[in-house]
Order: sequence, then structure tokens, then C-alpha cells
Amino acid sequence: MTTTGTHEESLGIGEVAERAGLGVHALRFYEREGLLVGPVHRTAGGRRRYTAFEVDWLLICVGLRESGMPLSELGRFADLVRQGPGNEAERLSLLDAHRLRVDARIQALEECRSVIAWKVGVYAEHLARGEAGGLWDPTA
Repeated sequence: MTTTGTHEESLGIGEVAERAGLGVHALRFYEREGLLVGPVHRTAGGRRRYTAFEVDWLLICVGLRESGMPLSELGRFADLVRQGPGNEAERLSLLDAHRLRVDARIQALEECRSVIAWKVGVYAEHLARGEAGGLWDPTA
């Protein structure tokens, strides 16, 4: 099936959800929240049909959400994209602020990983020396 007026592949909701790594309910939620950049086309029978472009956009949305972008910011980003050219500076500002938050989270997680690696080393050393059972000190 093709979308009206184009020869582009048309996908059903299940196919799109699978390609985007979302559940069908999550995909419907994205639509209700206005996170898609275009209207969802429907067949004469009312079934949703999506294009490859919409799948690509959803992959961007999923990546931004997985990186911790709040829905409100993702909605703002989608609004800016829907508006078309001319607001690239605002898009850049929004994405750059999010990147800084992600960078800070990565740094904090790297610090946590260092603590975990240190504790793993402490316990592995104690076990190698046969000293298991005496590690009640949380700093040991």
C-alpha cells in the first residue's frame, strides 16, 4: 500500500512500533502528545499508516527520551520541526542544553562506575586471599 499522492512505503502501527522499538500503546501516546511532526494518515477504514520518514523521526524521539529528555522539551522540539526552516537556532539551543545534561549524567555515572570497580577489586582481592566473611566495614 502507498500513501496518498506518493509511492513511498506505508507501514501499519505494529510495523512502526517494532521498527521504532516502541509498543503500540507508546506509539499512540506519542501521537496524542503531539510528538510526531506530521499528521498520521489513515486508511478509509481508519487504520493508521506511517511512512519511513515518520519511523526515522520516531527513532530520534526514542533516542532523545532514552537520554532523559523530558516530554515537554521533546514536544517543543517537535513543534519547532513542524514549523519548518527558520528556527534552527532555537532547535540547536534546546538540543545543546539537553546534551549538557546528558554529559553531566555520563560524568556522574562514570564516577559511580569507578566506585563500583573499586569495591569489586576490594572484594575480589579479599576472596583471592581467602578472607571472605570479614568484610563488614563498608569502606573495605
